Amino acid sequence: MVEAAEFKNTLEFAKTLDEQDNLKSFRKKFIFPQHKGKDVVYFTGNSLGLQPKTTLFNIQQELQDWAQFGVEGHFRAQNPWMSYHELLTDKMAAIVGALPAETVMMNQLTVNLHLLMVSFYRPTKTRYKILCEAKAFPSDQYALQSQVKFHGFKMDDAIIEIHPREGEYAINENDIFEAIEKHKDSLALIMIGGVNFFSGQVFDMKAITEAGHKAGALVGFDLAHAAGNLKLELHNWNVDFAAWCSYKYLNSGPGGVGGAFVHEKHLANTELPMFAGWWGHDKQTRFLMDKTFIPMKTAERWQVSNAPIFSMAACKASLDIFAEAGMDALIEKSNKLTKYLEFMIGEINKEKNNCLHIITPSKNRGCQISIVAHGYGKPLFHKLIENGVVPDWREPNVIRCAPVPLYNSFEDIYWFKDVLSPLL
Repeated sequence: MVEAAEFKNTLEFAKTLDEQDNLKSFRKKFIFPQHKGKDVVYFTGNSLGLQPKTTLFNIQQELQDWAQFGVEGHFRAQNPWMSYHELLTDKMAAIVGALPAETVMMNQLTVNLHLLMVSFYRPTKTRYKILCEAKAFPSDQYALQSQVKFHGFKMDDAIIEIHPREGEYAINENDIFEAIEKHKDSLALIMIGGVNFFSGQVFDMKAITEAGHKAGALVGFDLAHAAGNLKLELHNWNVDFAAWCSYKYLNSGPGGVGGAFVHEKHLANTELPMFAGWWGHDKQTRFLMDKTFIPMKTAERWQVSNAPIFSMAACKASLDIFAEAGMDALIEKSNKLTKYLEFMIGEINKEKNNCLHIITPSKNRGCQISIVAHGYGKPLFHKLIENGVVPDWREPNVIRCAPVPLYNSFEDIYWFKDVLSPLL
């Protein structure tokens, strides 16, 4: 492919990049919303991914099996429901860099965070603090606050938030490491988003994990904006636990099933505190209905209920596509797309007196680029929508754009620039 230094601000050039794209055929596997008879420029896969065309078939298959077999669908369905979640495990593990035994699809993101923190936030009188990034996704903040209060600690004392420095949007990672060192004797848990939802900043999860362990803390990540977006190596990074949703980059539909990771070093510890449910019980004896809980020695132990089949059917449609494309190829295209988007924003700034400010660090990002349009508010976002461009808005003044390599094109980026520039 053409190098970033050779980018050109022309439609013909964007089409040339698309012709050279080895993943261009994957766009046809998704359904785009329409605007005046044409595909919208859909740059909000970091909020809700597009629907794979195979999703409808997958869900219809389960509806058909339910109609045909009733309860016997647990055993006689084309994909038996008893073990349906296992169909997702290997492909999901490959996306997040985990062993299959460390990976499970279950529940939703914040539910999974709470279930995992039951096991991995075990505060004592002297080691009870949680370190997180300031302006984490609000649901994460609510979860951390409620966990701290549940254990009888005060939020202002127990939660350490790392803020961007004055006048900056991204967090200086040196401040994270300094805070870990400063609080090493009282730090119980580090729980950070792998990608900050607002700025799009990607954190060095490997280095943070190493620093946290050195300080005697456990380390977990919310990967809502990372799973399916970044090259992750959770097992090799020695992360203790992680959780993610699947409706953003993983395209499983609104409220889609969540995912969880627990490092294998914890799986042999069957005495680890947890909230138990019957789908986490040893599957060989589950239906003997004994009152004594026998935990599975995989991440499946944290399942509390049986699988939401329709949600998992939708998720399977997307994971099948990821397996076909491969994360390495997706990351390579993602890097090129975001560089081209960055270039085009620079082209707009040449024409419009530098009115756009990219707040996402160029060296620490995935698909997402967050933009502040100086002097413009939410009406600019609405005008983009009215003109067939669908980014995402975050208060007070940020437009988030996520060119997703599975279905976005370089031509999308050209048309984004072509629509946005006259509005400024």
